[in-house]
Amino acid sequence: MSDKALVPIEQKEVEFYADTIVAVRLADGRVYVPVKPICDLLGVDWGGQYRRIQRDAVLSEAIQRIDVTSTRRGAQEMICLPLDFVSGFLFGLNPARVKPEMRDRILLYQRECYKVLAEAFQEGRLTTAGDLTFEELLEQSDSEAVEAYRMLQAMVKLARNQILIEARLDAYSGRLDDYENRLEQIETTLGDPRRHITAEQAANISQAVKAIAMVLSQKSGRNEYGGVYGELYRRFKIPVYRELPAKEYEKAMAWLRDWWQNLTGDPTIPF
Repeated sequence: MSDKALVPIEQKEVEFYADTIVAVRLADGRVYVPVKPICDLLGVDWGGQYRRIQRDAVLSEAIQRIDVTSTRRGAQEMICLPLDFVSGFLFGLNPARVKPEMRDRILLYQRECYKVLAEAFQEGRLTTAGDLTFEELLEQSDSEAVEAYRMLQAMVKLARNQILIEARLDAYSGRLDDYENRLEQIETTLGDPRRHITAEQAANISQAVKAIAMVLSQKSGRNEYGGVYGELYRRFKIPVYRELPAKEYEKAMAWLRDWWQNLTGDPTIPF
């Protein structure tokens, strides 16, 4: 392993069921996968897995330190394995020694993760932030920064409408008091958590959208996430899924389940 972190020439992402896995390509064409994010997704201790890699004669020689970029932390040095070695690492995980709710997920990774990553890179199905428009990034991301941006945009729009209304009123008569009262109402309305679905319900909505979009993408060969989110927004008349009214949650989930079953014919719903 090189003491100095390598810099990839390309970084992309692939959707694996409800998870997003990062892959990077070096100048020599080799594809590497950061290991810690996979451990986080599978709920296994990264420290223990890193020690296991170091004890393994094959894996320890294959790992590389590579600069991987994330939207939240920027460039960060990560321990990576070549794509061909990912299955070897995954098969070293013992499903019997993890939490019961994570066992099926580990088995899924062991069976399909390498194949999905390899096929995605060969077929060009990976996506990178540089290939997307700003609007597409907003539709696909659940990050705190994106949510803050959406909230600010909504507040700006409401404030702008308020200013236009007040421009038609007497410029001096009680304008300041009325403006402050209306802004307080806007902030109260936007910040009231009882109006919208909970964080857990939002995560369920996101998981369902990702599952449906993956099936559509496999059929069309295109990135379908924006389309699924757009249909959700149009159907329930919301700007973002986190603003779905709590009373509409069960209706939205039922609609998403029906969509999944119509696409797949599979009675087993993964969300």
